[in-house]
Amino acid sequence: MAKKSRHKWLSVGQPLDERKSGFLVICSFLLPILVWCFIAYNPFLWKVDYRITLTGVSDDKEAFGATYIEGDTMEENYFAEFQESIRKDNLTLGQASTGTPAPSPRSIRRINKKLLRDFEPILVANGWFDSSLKDQTDTKDYYLQLYSASYAAWERIANDPDTLKKGTLSPENITIVQKNWASLESISPIYDSNNFYSQPLLKLIPEGEKKIGRPSYIPAPHEVIFTAWNDFRGKSELGDLSVWSKYGESLRVVFTGFFISCLIGVPLALIAGTFPFFSRLLEPFADFFRYMPAPAFSTVLIAVFGLAHSPKIALIVLGTLPHLILMAANTTRMVDRSLLDAAQTLGATNQKLVSRVVIPAILPSLYDDLRILLGWAWTWLVIAELIGAKSGLTEIIDTQGRRFHFDHVYPIIFLIGITGFLTDQILSAIRTIIFPWTADGKIGIIGKFILLPKRLTDWLLSDRSSPSISTSNS
Repeated sequence: MAKKSRHKWLSVGQPLDERKSGFLVICSFLLPILVWCFIAYNPFLWKVDYRITLTGVSDDKEAFGATYIEGDTMEENYFAEFQESIRKDNLTLGQASTGTPAPSPRSIRRINKKLLRDFEPILVANGWFDSSLKDQTDTKDYYLQLYSASYAAWERIANDPDTLKKGTLSPENITIVQKNWASLESISPIYDSNNFYSQPLLKLIPEGEKKIGRPSYIPAPHEVIFTAWNDFRGKSELGDLSVWSKYGESLRVVFTGFFISCLIGVPLALIAGTFPFFSRLLEPFADFFRYMPAPAFSTVLIAVFGLAHSPKIALIVLGTLPHLILMAANTTRMVDRSLLDAAQTLGATNQKLVSRVVIPAILPSLYDDLRILLGWAWTWLVIAELIGAKSGLTEIIDTQGRRFHFDHVYPIIFLIGITGFLTDQILSAIRTIIFPWTADGKIGIIGKFILLPKRLTDWLLSDRSSPSISTSNS
């Protein structure tokens, strides 16, 4: 019966074999991802929208009175009606409308210039225009360069449509551009604001990318991956978010705060766990203080340390120190009493008891306590970086979250989680090296990778040849 139960997945008190255990570890990460994919991609949960990549202005102001720009979203049916409205405008172009006065040449030129202005996304997508010029030049010069670039692009497309990147402009709009260019080049081969075409041009048909109309806080996994790839390379659509420099700031804050907390808390916990006098003196207040929310002291920390990184580090210290004192003191009290009695019998003084018995006995457990406290330090990081001037990764999370750019928020959250997880796995592997007598044989995948050089070295240095033993009698 005992042998049979080992092959079952649900056996009380029976450990799983390595293959099953590894499979479940993979499932623990895979299942949340599958749930996320189901929610994000299920067409029955959300309506279908279009994100506008090329916009236009309809003459039907009653149905389409709002001004739509690139990046706006429309429901699928409404977007189709929007496109059809522009097509009707093109069909009636040049026909006199009863009861409506004809627009002046100046108004027509202004409308035609808007066609050139709305062509900017196509220019940027094909690498024919740098939209960052908007921040480097004044508005008048920027639009002058934009109009000139659109004018030249229409000539290029009219003469050779294959110069367009695939999928950046529909065949219908390519035909419209060719017809418009035939009218424009009759006036001037280059853009001239003083001699611009004063007859109505055909309107470009709005284009868009089909997307599932999920809430902004549920981006699709592929959107998060692509956004993370661009953000981490400094090529985000929002500009350079400086992810890696902010990541370095966050690492400095969390590890500095944790180091200071250990520097203060470990000695206090050691004497509190060793001497009842200090236990009653220190632990009651630490137990009381840990229930006080550390962020409540944010204004005090700013008043004391200023607006830079110091109050953020101090908050992490306040958030972890009381727990460290209580946990490490309790660990210290778990030292086997017989070891202390034996040392005292041999004449050990208090100093010797602490340095030769207590500290060596608690080191493996204390190491585990500090690993747990480091995880708590990471949870305090997001709150700490909001104190004073926002900084680090939390600045990106807070700023982009307020703008509902959650496809930029989740990569940063995942980066924090991955960093904490990898750090813990590395510390777990180091524990196996430092305290080999306490190892239970369970080492994670990352730990096995870290220990691989050590195992390879042990294998190379070991005597792998077994001596032959002669059993024959002479």
